[in-house]
Amino acid sequence: MNITFVNPGFEKMIESIMMFQTEGESPYWSDSLFHFFPKLNQDVFQTLDYNAKKQYILNEMKEIYQEQESLINEKIVKYSRHWRRYRPQIEEALSDAFQVDTHQLFNDLRAEISLNPVSPRFLKDQYFQVFYLNSERGALGISLHEMIHFLWFHVWNQIFHDNYDEYERPTLKWILSEMVVECIMRDERLSSINPYFPRENSGCVYDYFQDMRLCDKMALDVIEEYYQCGNIRKFMQDSYAYCQKHEEEIRVHISKAEEQF
Repeated sequence: MNITFVNPGFEKMIESIMMFQTEGESPYWSDSLFHFFPKLNQDVFQTLDYNAKKQYILNEMKEIYQEQESLINEKIVKYSRHWRRYRPQIEEALSDAFQVDTHQLFNDLRAEISLNPVSPRFLKDQYFQVFYLNSERGALGISLHEMIHFLWFHVWNQIFHDNYDEYERPTLKWILSEMVVECIMRDERLSSINPYFPRENSGCVYDYFQDMRLCDKMALDVIEEYYQCGNIRKFMQDSYAYCQKHEEEIRVHISKAEEQF
């Protein structure tokens, strides 16, 4: 596996930001933009229709981009150097976790350094985004999370032969893929270089999974038990069956957590 860090340009960043500013989007996803960029007036923004919102963001963020462009370009060098330092142990750890030779997979992954505080991934196009204010260690932690997803669905697709469109939010397959990151990240070769691990350091999975209980058991603990079987394919099948059994409870929990954000 290999990652090329790039500056995708201002317009690409705005398109990414607007993905999380659509009508009906949960504040859990949309509000971080206004936290990191307080010059944006959220009250004014919410009165606008989608096209006007996009124009507002274009106008207001242009100056921010111009001010931060040199820093973004510096981060390309820093993130790339830090990634190269740890690439060998990451490939070995992920090869063991997914029982595939990761040296031969995803060698053209792109990581776009962006003004978007949310870090979306695009499985089909093999790229993801990293918020530009991350440190080198933080950017690597985000990258580890995303690499796990790329490999997860690569192996998953070989088992289930389904459509990649089913792997995006808010499907159950997407939910499961977010839940499993923690147990895979427990490998010392990964956890030791991820500043978001363990949970006490904010965690490498969404916070609403960290307190999710299903049938009086912590859901992530049950997922971890399935992972200990040592067979990634069996783990995928068993953990998905578990989520299917509890789908309604899972969705209610997520919905309540996002409403209370």
